[in-house]
Amino acid sequence: MSDSSPLPPARLHPEAELARAALSTPLLSRAARLARWAGPDTRVDAGGTLVEEQLPAAAALLGLTGDDAAAYASEAWRVAVDAGLVEIVDEEAGTVRAGENLALLTGSPREVLAVWLTALETVLADAAVPDLEDLADAMDEGGRVDFSSLDWDPQADADFLDGVLGNLYLLTVGEDGAGESPVPLPALAASMLVPDDMGEPTNDVLEQVSDAMMRLDDQFRALEPAGLVAYQPVDEALMADADEEPAAPVDDTDVSRYGMVRLTPLGVYGLRARLLEAGFEAPVVGELADKGADALLDGTARFGQSAARAETELWLARREPLAAARELLAAARGADAGGPLRRLRCQQALSLVGAEAEPALREVLDDPELGGLARVWLSERGAAGVPAPSQELVFWLTVDTLAAQLAAEGNSEELRALVEGLAAQHSGFFAAAWRVDHPATAEVLDAMGRLHPDKKVAKEARKAAFKARSQHGG
Repeated sequence: MSDSSPLPPARLHPEAELARAALSTPLLSRAARLARWAGPDTRVDAGGTLVEEQLPAAAALLGLTGDDAAAYASEAWRVAVDAGLVEIVDEEAGTVRAGENLALLTGSPREVLAVWLTALETVLADAAVPDLEDLADAMDEGGRVDFSSLDWDPQADADFLDGVLGNLYLLTVGEDGAGESPVPLPALAASMLVPDDMGEPTNDVLEQVSDAMMRLDDQFRALEPAGLVAYQPVDEALMADADEEPAAPVDDTDVSRYGMVRLTPLGVYGLRARLLEAGFEAPVVGELADKGADALLDGTARFGQSAARAETELWLARREPLAAARELLAAARGADAGGPLRRLRCQQALSLVGAEAEPALREVLDDPELGGLARVWLSERGAAGVPAPSQELVFWLTVDTLAAQLAAEGNSEELRALVEGLAAQHSGFFAAAWRVDHPATAEVLDAMGRLHPDKKVAKEARKAAFKARSQHGG
């Protein structure tokens, strides 16, 4: 992802709901219980880790059993220290006390979420570290780890996990994204490793994807207790030796066996916070509701259709229909490059306004930029006395609409169909269109020449674009 362009807008759950979810995660609930359990007799080693003799008691407090109980208890303690729920009083004596942030867990939702975000960083850092057995194998007699023997680049691994989570965020919040649906692990791994221009992945790339899947399987298992993701792990039968008989029949076409992951609402909140911290522009649906119509039209210009509608509905809900319509129309004016898309968003916003807005639309019937959309709005509602548009206004509105679609969607199939329909319905379209006094006339005709499949029509469009440029001294 590039941090130079805004991401699709996310739809965040209320902070109170997210804070409750954060408090109920194993990540934060375990750390908080250990922080409240710690007292004058609690001891840590030089690194702030709970001493080995106290791990059984900590594990029992957390209800942990089995071979990994002590390890999980130690991890929860480290999260408590890193999140400021516990602080070291005397490093030499190894004494501790409750940290200042422990009180925040009974504070405001935003304070709770701030603590959870700090704890999340610990888990994410741990997730990028190789398997502990590999670390043990690479340790020399002095207890130092020979990182070169691990073939491990800590920054590269951290960046890879960040990239995967970034792609998962895009799939979740994007207009055509997965949303509430889980994403297959192979697709997520491939999104990082298979080049966009590669038709059929090579065996080498497929092997890299397979290795990445196994690494991500471990990482998502570690991240699920943090509340970041909901994860269905890779089927253990897939990792069995090839010469072993499976315990039960397996369906090789079932993609869910290869792992499925989705961001939780808390995960969307957490990743957006990290993206903002990293310098990305990550908007949220609803953040324009208290701003002016100019901010709404410019802001939603880069939103997908569904998100733009949701944002606009929130904006309209806080205003009287007539006043809102007048504000929208005033903000839609302009001969700048963003004008056509503002007017399209204005038209879409006005479609959500009732008959109370009619006076505002009648006021702009003679406006050269707004008269066309005003006639469309009034006609669609069966209003009486709507003056017929001049041919000049019809062509101006057509160019303006095409320019808006071009800005919103680029060379999309929908725009291609619109271009074909216009050329088919109006045999003399290009002869008249090049004369239209609109800043985007030449650009629109160029696009029509590029998009129309008929070579003869495409050539006619390019000639018209040339005439338009000549007319305007371009």
